[in-house]
Amino acid sequence: MALQNDELSKELLDSQAHIWNHVFSFINSMSLKCAVELHIPDIINRHGSSMLLSELVKALGLKHERTHFVYRLMRILVHSGFFVKQSAGNDDVEEEGYLLAPASRLLIKNEPLNVRPYLLAMLDPMLLDPWQHMSEWFQKDDVNPLYTTHGRMFWDLASHEPKLNELFNGAMASEARLVASVILKHCRGVFEGLDSIVDVGGGIGTLTKAIVEGFPDIKCICFDLPHVVNGLVGSKNLSYVGGDMFQAIPTAHAVLLKWILHDWNDEECMKILKKCKEAIPSRENGGKLIIIDMVVKAHEGEHELLKTQLFFDMLMMTTLTGRERSEDDWAKLFLDVGFSDYKINPILGLRSLIEVYP
Repeated sequence: MALQNDELSKELLDSQAHIWNHVFSFINSMSLKCAVELHIPDIINRHGSSMLLSELVKALGLKHERTHFVYRLMRILVHSGFFVKQSAGNDDVEEEGYLLAPASRLLIKNEPLNVRPYLLAMLDPMLLDPWQHMSEWFQKDDVNPLYTTHGRMFWDLASHEPKLNELFNGAMASEARLVASVILKHCRGVFEGLDSIVDVGGGIGTLTKAIVEGFPDIKCICFDLPHVVNGLVGSKNLSYVGGDMFQAIPTAHAVLLKWILHDWNDEECMKILKKCKEAIPSRENGGKLIIIDMVVKAHEGEHELLKTQLFFDMLMMTTLTGRERSEDDWAKLFLDVGFSDYKINPILGLRSLIEVYP
């Protein structure tokens, strides 16, 4: 009996710890945001070697009395895998020093593939507030919690809120640079033989520009909402076109949809895909659709990857109308619209590159 009571007590305490871990998981992201806003990764990177806690406090321009608070911030970030702790100092005094962990290199401002803009956009109060209204939304008929919170859909809100529009465009641009570096190195065959591409929802043209640089013979159109592309200047093989993908998409040899379809529900996706199909030639004439998006799959031994995909699915539910899809979900969409075949290449970690043929 005593053994059973001990096991029950342990189970209760473990359950409490599990719940607390989830209750306070926001502290990880808020601590990381704080470090980025204070430019801690940049400061340690510029230092060039293990940086003492005292040196970090001085570089931050903080009062000495703040030292212990900086230590506590760095302690959680070391535990989260963003910095590496290293003992440093002289023979008389040993202090704690810090180095960058691999992940924190993507938080350095002058790193071409940095994801700082994405982090700052997703953790902005305007996009965090809808999570506070999720239970309220479930009991209403609003499209999503963001609408419940702000009274507008995301794209409408972004067109009326310059800060959100700037944050979101910056986030998409930083994400596109990382994607471009991978696909132009490992997936060049996808673009070979094409004479023109329209990048639908291409934002400020980060990925489109990379394609033009990598394939100077391909004419590229960056197609997005007018308020996104207004004032952007193209080049010899790059043009910006404003419009609505639900109405019409400029014609091209291929249509590129990077992280677009997961924003929309199945009915909306079918409308977009039909417009894509109208914009490209037949398969016999080389027409195809290039999709960069998640394919949700319970990979054995990749629990963290699936968890991140499920996080994104909840993000789509909360801020937009879309969802993350399994291969069966994608196949049904393609078949229902009248595409003949598809090929999935899981080259992009959380996401895949999907070629779809008319």
